[in-house]
Formats: sequence, structure tokens, C-alpha cells
Amino acid sequence: MTQSRLAPLGEDDFEARSALIDQLTQAAANTPAARRLLQALQADAVFKDDKGMLVIQDGDRLLDAASSQPLAVAGTGLQELMLNNALRSRIDSALAVLQLQSRDRATRAQAMAALTENAVPGLLPALSQALDRESDEDLKSSLTDLWAMSALQTGDARLQLRAAGLLSRSSSPAAQSLLAPLARQTQNPALAQAAALALQDIRKHQRWSEIAGSLFQGLSSGSILLLAALGLAITYGLMGVINMAHGEFLMIGAYTTYVVQWLLDHYLPGLQEYAVLLALPAAFAVSALVGMAMEWAVLRQLYKRPLETLLATFGVSLLLIQTMRMLFGAQGVEVSNPAWLSGGWALTPSLVLPYNRMAIIVFALLVLALAWLVINRTRMGLFVRAVTQNRSMAACVGVPASRVDRQAFAFGAGIAGLSGVALSQAGASVVPDMGQTYIIDSFMAVVLGGVGQLAGTVTGAFGLGLLSKFIEPYWGAVLTKIAVLALVIVFIQRRPQGIFALKGRSIEA
Repeated sequence: MTQSRLAPLGEDDFEARSALIDQLTQAAANTPAARRLLQALQADAVFKDDKGMLVIQDGDRLLDAASSQPLAVAGTGLQELMLNNALRSRIDSALAVLQLQSRDRATRAQAMAALTENAVPGLLPALSQALDRESDEDLKSSLTDLWAMSALQTGDARLQLRAAGLLSRSSSPAAQSLLAPLARQTQNPALAQAAALALQDIRKHQRWSEIAGSLFQGLSSGSILLLAALGLAITYGLMGVINMAHGEFLMIGAYTTYVVQWLLDHYLPGLQEYAVLLALPAAFAVSALVGMAMEWAVLRQLYKRPLETLLATFGVSLLLIQTMRMLFGAQGVEVSNPAWLSGGWALTPSLVLPYNRMAIIVFALLVLALAWLVINRTRMGLFVRAVTQNRSMAACVGVPASRVDRQAFAFGAGIAGLSGVALSQAGASVVPDMGQTYIIDSFMAVVLGGVGQLAGTVTGAFGLGLLSKFIEPYWGAVLTKIAVLALVIVFIQRRPQGIFALKGRSIEA
């Protein structure tokens, strides 16, 4: 490079400056001076002296912009080169292209993400070289999209036609904005048809991505609702208690997670990454103990008095909320995700599955399996099923119904505490009244599925979660809740016993 070749950079001709930056981009892969000049332009370190010479300011030194060699004598009156946003965007893209040569996959992926919004025709030769070198199939697919988006802007009908065919498999919004004008133009019918077909394929792919995203969000929301409703299904099905404080057990589990994180952060920082795992047994134990105390102090005095039970548990709910406000404040606390639950799995540019949500779905299924084993494979579970089906007959054959009530209530409260741990990792704000959001939905899931039936609770929770997430994009959150509630009411009117009816002598009588 020579100073005369770089002269357009110091002038006001936008097209000449753009063309020169494209030339520097192509030369930068093999010419260190060109790479150094691009980096200096990005850092606003290029100046023009009174003789028209371009120099790079490197600390206390001045370098020749053409050769990157130190200058013994430089001109006076240095003026910084002024670049508009369009030129800065081209320079950023040029330096990102250089990162495509990196051996580090993450660096190359980051460069491709940066180039997606700034694909220009001048990058085409460098992208072609990078495409020939790339061996990773996923990154090669992204590079192909970048190459095609750059080719669409060249004005070469042959390249544009090929690019339109390649972009039919793309899910990038930038690709759509480039294809739309070509699909409307009339000068080249073949190109217009190819662009229209590519847009049609992209939109079809987007629809499937939106469906998959709604399905995943529905399963995620249903998983949290399932954890909250599982304990309610056991207590409500066993004792017929309308526990308005059930949501507060969820809140207790979330605050227990915060306390565990705080203790590890201050006393055992090396275990901070395992705080969520250590919070699980702690949240279950604390919530179960509070549930057991509540059953002993309040509920056992009010069996078979549903109105008084509802009012008493509502009072306990307010008491627990106010207690948390006094202990932790009304503004709530922050519970962070560990590194292994941060980030997500990018299936497409428009569909990313967060790791924490995936973990919640798996965790909900594990808790469901644990609850099933306890109910169906343990002595306590046998007693719970006996009391649920016929309390009087179970008591006559020696089942300690009162103790079973207390144990079952504690178990249900513990499961709700586990739901609080999951909810704290899903990005929800941990505040004293957070449980109030889930109490109505939990009751709906239990009643919809069938009181006392785990299979019904699973169906109800996932059904409500999926239904809400598929309706919400069209109607909004508030109207969706109203619509779901109306549908549940209509269903219960038609089938009061729920999806899965409970069998037993007391029920059939």
C-alpha cells in the first residue's frame, strides 16, 4: 500500500471511501499493514496532516498508515478522520471477517453473529475464502447465509439467483429484508420468482419455529404449574381442604433458595455453583415443616368445615406474606442462575431454548416420578390412598387418619417448596406475594384433571400451560387468562369430576 492509494480515505467521497475499505478488507488477511489500518480506523486513531499524509497515532508514536512504520518526522496540524455510521459499520464488518480465520470456534461464531446485520457486497471474496476453510457444519451453514446475503446486494443476476435459492433455508430476518424488494421487482422475472419462493419457505420455517417455541414455553409453564399443583392435588384430594395458603409454600421455597445462595456466597463461595442443588432439600424441608405446623395448629381443628378452612388458610397466607416482608423487605430479593443453567440451545436464530427452562421441565418430571413412587410404592402412600377413597373405613381398620393427614399435608407443602426453587431459576421475581399468582391456576389444574389424581393433575397443568402459551400471542396475557378460566368453567359444568374421575366407595356412594 502507498499513501496515494489511501488518499480517498481523507476525502469526502463516500463511494470512494467505501470502495477503499472493501479493498482493505480483502488485503487484510495477508497484509498486516491493512489490518492495522482497519483497527486504527475503528479506534479513531487515524489522522491527516497538513501535507495530506495519513498517519496512525499509537500512544506517543506516529506511524505511516500505508506501511505501519514509525515516522521520524511528521507533518503538523493533525486532523482526525471523520467517519459516518455507514463507514463505521463497514469497518466493523471487515474486522469481523478477519476473525473468521480464528481457530477458536466461539470466536468465529461471534464474528458471524456480528456480520449477520452488516452483510455487504464488499465482503463477498473474504466470505468465499472463509467458506472454503470452514469445516464445522453449523458454522458453514451460517457462513452460507452470510455469503448469500452479500451476493444479493451485488447486482449480479446470476449470483442473486443462486443466493435466493440458498436463503430459502435461512431463518434470518435480515435475509427477508433483502429478498422482499427482489420479489417485487419486474426487470428479472426469474429472480423475482426465486426470491418469492425463498420468502415463502422462510415464512413457513418461521411458523414452525413459532409453534415449536410456543410448545416449549407451554411445557415450561406447565412444569412450574405442575410442581405447584402436585402438592395441592394430594392435600385437596385427601382432606378436601381448600388451602388458600398453598402458594405461600412456593414463596417459602423461593426464599429458602435465596438464603442458601447468600450463606454459600458469604461462607462457602467455592460451592456457589451448587447452590440450587443444595437448596432443593432445604426448600422441601422448610416448606414441609411450615405445612406440618399449619396443619397441626389450624387445619385439624376445622376438618369438614370448608368455609372456615378457606378463611383460616387465607389468614395464614396473609400472615406468611407479612412475615416475609418483615424479614426480607417488600422489594424482593435476587436469586441468580448458576453458570451451568445460563445461556440456551439455539436451534435456529429465532428459536433458543434456555437451559434453565429445559432443566425445570426435567426436574418437574423427576418430582412427578418421586410423588408417584411415594403414593403408590410406600406404606404412607398406601394409607393416603385408603383415606382418600374412604376415610371412615380406613380408620376402622387401624389407619391413623390424623397422622396421615399431617404427613400428606407436609409432603404436599414440600413439593410446593420445590416449585419455588424452580420458579426462582426461571427468572421470576422473588417477592413476598409471588405465590398468589399461582394459587388459582393450581386449583384449576387440580379440578380440571380430577381431584386426588396425579395423572389428572399432570394433564391439567400441562394442558393449561400449553393452551395459555398458544393463545397469548394473539389475545394478550389478560384476555388469555379470562379465556382459559371460561373454558375451565364450561368443562367443569359438563364434567364435574374432571378428566380423570376418582374411584372409591365413598365417591361412588
